[in-house]
Amino acid sequence: MSFNRLVRYFLPKDRKFLPLFGAMCQRLMEMSETLVEAVNSEDLEERHRLFSVIERMEHECDQLTHQVHLELGQSMFTPFDRADIHSLISSLDDVADYIHDSSNRMLLYKVEVITEPIRDMAALIHQATVELAKAVAELKDLKNFRNITDACVRINTIENKADDIFDRAVGQLFDYEKDAISLIKYKEVLSSLETATDRCEDVANV
Repeated sequence: MSFNRLVRYFLPKDRKFLPLFGAMCQRLMEMSETLVEAVNSEDLEERHRLFSVIERMEHECDQLTHQVHLELGQSMFTPFDRADIHSLISSLDDVADYIHDSSNRMLLYKVEVITEPIRDMAALIHQATVELAKAVAELKDLKNFRNITDACVRINTIENKADDIFDRAVGQLFDYEKDAISLIKYKEVLSSLETATDRCEDVANV
């Protein structure tokens, strides 16, 4: 019997945690897709509406995280180590927090002109959440462990691209932006977007 088949044989059948992880990943994909929509919209009212949708979905992610913690407290058997379950749901929730933080900074700081680096980083966040969903879906039976590692490698590549975009964008801000307040606003937004990709890589590491 192969190692993977042996692992699947001894894993408890799970009807609680993996569906919650799946729902969390679905929400993250929806949040990141909404962020992409928002930063590509020229209509400020529509953009603000989409930011409100992101805020609502972030609250839903908080509820899913809370539900996982409740199940951990009530379940005698878990599909894998309790500490790993806690780490996974916490790291997924961090992704939701920073997607929301990015949109919230654009709203609070009244960032009306969306730059190309902001749009590019939002697109990378969406790509990363799609890869997260692929990897987490494979946890159900570990039949295709290679799919998990491949997704994690792609997330690492996405995070590296986001780092490059962030560095170049901040460098250009210091080179060309003469208004100090505007410089700070854009740097803060870019920083939050870049951190969202960092948090996706944290999930991959978990």
